[in-house]
Amino acid sequence: QVQLVESGGNLVQAGGSLRLSCAASGTIFSINAMGWHRQAPGKQREYVAVIGANGSTNYADSVKDRFTISRDNAKNTVYLHMNSLQPEDTAVYYCYMAIVTGIQVPARFYWGQGTQVTVSS
Repeated sequence: QVQLVESGGNLVQAGGSLRLSCAASGTIFSINAMGWHRQAPGKQREYVAVIGANGSTNYADSVKDRFTISRDNAKNTVYLHMNSLQPEDTAVYYCYMAIVTGIQVPARFYWGQGTQVTVSS
């Protein structure tokens, strides 16, 4: 069984910063991609950022140059450093990971429970 636990969501003023964390635990052989999505009230869930096993990164245009995704493979953890936060960044942020749980077992996606980020103007 694999679980992803997120932390770091909070209320912050516009222009502020936050760091989200997401740690995986359980039977883990390896982790491929790690990433973040978010869902604002009344809107569909949207892609935010992803980091590959080789450290390559990609960002949604809306967060490029403000957010940085990173990972600590020793801790099975992915981070999202968010700077210059704006009210439109208000959302529940969900992490995900493509996790391999054994030899010759295909990777499957696991999701965190979500953490609330609220940016006040």
